[in-house]
Amino acid sequence: MQIGIVGLPLSGKSTLFQTITKTHLDSSALSKGEAHHAVVRVPDPRLDRLSALFSPKSTVSAAIEFVDVVGLKKGESGSAQFTTNFLGNVKTNDALVQVVRLFSNDAVPHPDGTIDALRDIAAFETEFLLADLSLVETRIDRIRKELLKRQEEHLKRELLLLEKCHKNLESETPLREVDFTKDETHVLKTYQFLSVKPMLIALNFDESQRGTASEIVKLVAGKKEGKHARVVSFFGKIEMEMSELPDEEARLFMDEYGIKESALHSLIRAAYALLGLLSFFTVGEDECRAWTIKGGMNAQEAAGVIHSDFVSKFIRAEVVHYDHFIAHAGSFAKAKEAGHWRLEGKEYIVKDGDIMSIRHS
Repeated sequence: MQIGIVGLPLSGKSTLFQTITKTHLDSSALSKGEAHHAVVRVPDPRLDRLSALFSPKSTVSAAIEFVDVVGLKKGESGSAQFTTNFLGNVKTNDALVQVVRLFSNDAVPHPDGTIDALRDIAAFETEFLLADLSLVETRIDRIRKELLKRQEEHLKRELLLLEKCHKNLESETPLREVDFTKDETHVLKTYQFLSVKPMLIALNFDESQRGTASEIVKLVAGKKEGKHARVVSFFGKIEMEMSELPDEEARLFMDEYGIKESALHSLIRAAYALLGLLSFFTVGEDECRAWTIKGGMNAQEAAGVIHSDFVSKFIRAEVVHYDHFIAHAGSFAKAKEAGHWRLEGKEYIVKDGDIMSIRHS
């Protein structure tokens, strides 16, 4: 999974990227205008516990790739210029984190002169809607011309879908908030629409706003959260300092500032919820591993994530939930005696925290 981090100039976008990936970039690296990529381990105490029990040769965490998306330029008026290059870079991501500046700093003024979270969020929303609308209108014109030559059913279905998109985009509704069927969603992926991408809005506060941040988050969430949009917050400067400390010192630092969760943990937790993701585990002396899948996937589909051959060769899945396994002293035998270990068929819907072993031909 790839998550792109976007934001207006001086919003703290690159600060967040460096904080959660622990990649500290100097000014020359930041000024080159090149995208920065980093793969981040998804923290999961359950995997750590399983690894401690099995002492495997390797432990493999689930991972997320974060991208510091570039291409957004500062226009002559000071406001952001949404270039074709920037919009193209956004398209390749599965989801987006939009960093929104809430802190004031006279030495580094906001490009638009004032701090206004809703205005900054709307700037991206408008550009994404317009880009999608242009793409939809172009494609609708082409399909209508094609239909004059040949009345093919797949073209008619695609036209109906695009007309549905057009209606919503014209009413300024992001496509992420529109209900689509499974088949429609499959077709939409080919277009790489911008407004369909799940969005995490990350409000960037400074230390002086610790007492008021929660109220601002609540206000913005009330106006901007939706089915596939969530609002989270972080304290960019504090988090940056924390990311440079050893783990123990970082925990003490968090306690001192009353920070319950790091930006990395907060973002990943929110991203999993937003994207409807969950983790299941495979364990053993060779390897303990966390696998990420979409909620609602069955055992056969989940097996295919482990190895593509397992889809066609799937027989059964041995399943015990992590909570039951730990409650029975990390023993498969004891969990089985208590009735918590079971054999499941291909239609079994995998749950977050399941420990699975796939039987295959």
